[in-house]
Amino acid sequence: MSQQETIVSNLVALADDPLMKVVVSCQALPGVTEAYKRIRAKRPDILLFAALPHEDPLVIQKAADLVLDTDFVSIGYTIPWNAKRLGAKSFVHVSFPRHMSYETLGRNRAIMEQACKDLGIRFVAETAPDPTSDVGVSGAQQFIIEKVPQWTKKYSINGSPVAFFCTNAAHTEPLVRQVIADKHAFFVEPLYGSPLLGYPGALGLDLSAEKGNFPAIMKKIEQAVQAKGAAGRVGSWSYSTGFSFTAGLGELGKRVVEGKAKLTSQKDVYAAIGKYTPGASWSGSYYTDMSTGVRAKNEMLLYMDTYIFGKGYSGTTKVKVPEKYFTIKKK
Repeated sequence: MSQQETIVSNLVALADDPLMKVVVSCQALPGVTEAYKRIRAKRPDILLFAALPHEDPLVIQKAADLVLDTDFVSIGYTIPWNAKRLGAKSFVHVSFPRHMSYETLGRNRAIMEQACKDLGIRFVAETAPDPTSDVGVSGAQQFIIEKVPQWTKKYSINGSPVAFFCTNAAHTEPLVRQVIADKHAFFVEPLYGSPLLGYPGALGLDLSAEKGNFPAIMKKIEQAVQAKGAAGRVGSWSYSTGFSFTAGLGELGKRVVEGKAKLTSQKDVYAAIGKYTPGASWSGSYYTDMSTGVRAKNEMLLYMDTYIFGKGYSGTTKVKVPEKYFTIKKK
């Protein structure tokens, strides 16, 4: 937040290059909207893409030609769907008030609660310390380490597995570690899909030799998960969100400039991202504004098929998410 002018100046400077055709920001931090407005004024020919935006959707949509974000609506349904498919009868959502005040995270939680109700799974919301609070990251992680075994025992129905989900990256690693250690616990996927989120630390893996090679990273994680006896209980996207969106938007921009793709075609977006995510499938929807009910034409929410270690892809991108979930509001 304190470096917005730096973000603006660095991005606007790109427009000084006469060969510049496309600018991609991922994550699109605060300041990107202003930068894009200034670039547009100088160089209206440059395509402006934003991924994982930190600014309000209606704000960034006006500045960017195309916006991509994680499909928090669809995964709000598919994660509980996957948990039930794997055998869980209880679903524990772990977060804290600051995150629940966010529009996307708040809506995601409300969707998960309704999905669990519709799917016949018990939904439980638990509060954990905010890592930015006085307890810090270490205190928040210690809380998760101590609580997950207690929650698993508390919410298991006649010995059935309990699925866990959390909204914070700092909570993910200890949560994954504890889930892997308990045969009665499941973890479908991180909020921001990535095999690099939680798993390397939880499993004590050195992935420096596999850096940038996601198939190799997935293979190493899967072998470690199987060695721990957790096959079929934990999962992830097979490529990181940030990597997929950044490389994909760069490829899409190139194809649009060359006249080989349309700017806001879902098919063309999937194809461009697919070049860098072989073996994975994508799905998603256009962003719907809750105050107006209008679906944006230039903001897409995307999600990748979930890979369950030891079982393979789940088929979540083929699941038809009921239309009613796209209108559920944050509580």
